[in-house]
Amino acid sequence: MAIQVLLNFFLAFIWMFLSINFTPQGFVIGYLLGIIMLFIMRNMFPSRFYIDRLWSAIRLAFLFLKELWLANIAVVKIALAPKMDMEPAFFAYPTILEKEWEITLLSSLITLTPGTIVVHVSDDSKTLYIHAIDIDDVDDTIESIKQSFEKAILEVSRS
Repeated sequence: MAIQVLLNFFLAFIWMFLSINFTPQGFVIGYLLGIIMLFIMRNMFPSRFYIDRLWSAIRLAFLFLKELWLANIAVVKIALAPKMDMEPAFFAYPTILEKEWEITLLSSLITLTPGTIVVHVSDDSKTLYIHAIDIDDVDDTIESIKQSFEKAILEVSRS
């Protein structure tokens, strides 16, 4: 991916020099033309096209913001309820993520979401132990994390 970004910058500068347009607009035009050229040549690179990965990272960020918003609303509802009717629980979350940064990112996203916190990661990094402030069904919660955060992280990290 890094080689594609560097190549795109190189193509943008080549465009600026060939068109004798040393303005920010000239660079942007060259960068956009470079994206088109790299898209056409995307099968020549061993990794996936970097704009796809960038788009996946942007979707992950928006997914986190959505989940953050929804979790904040849920925690406020619990805090403002006249009767504390919550079911806190600890549960083990098995993950298929392998790289340390993927597991760290997943742990951080879960912990930053109000109402949940990762309290421990197993020694083999295959299980996260999570505390949730209010949980109805553990299996639904595990499936929700798998289908949201873990799936999005896999889209960003895997080629």
